[in-house]
Amino acid sequence: MAKIRHIAITTDNPAEVGAFFEEAFEMTQVRKSDNGAVFLSDGYINLAILNHKTNNDADVGQNGPNYNGIHHIGFLVDDLEEAGKRLDGVKGKALGERDGLEVNLGDAPRNYEQKWAGPHDMVIDVSHTGWLTS
Repeated sequence: MAKIRHIAITTDNPAEVGAFFEEAFEMTQVRKSDNGAVFLSDGYINLAILNHKTNNDADVGQNGPNYNGIHHIGFLVDDLEEAGKRLDGVKGKALGERDGLEVNLGDAPRNYEQKWAGPHDMVIDVSHTGWLTS
């Protein structure tokens, strides 16, 4: 069974939104990217606070560019190939792989994920390596 391990929010101010969740819910910042995205965790689920998506992003999503709110969820799966077959079987749409995701950030390896669209173009991440939670 796949498990939800990642939720992503898009916003025009990731630092402000990240600080809100850190303070309000005592979440821990596990990473900050060069473009200002903030990654938090409760020790179990990774919460990504991302910059707005644009029309140039393959995963812009059903709400379009410059959307503030929950953008997508991510599922941890045992077998990435099998998950892809299941998504194909239910008419999921592959959004293309992103270059450079399987890199090492110091001592913490970054996850590898595939982007998919479900019903109504809902964006879904699928990963067999997971997301940082500490």
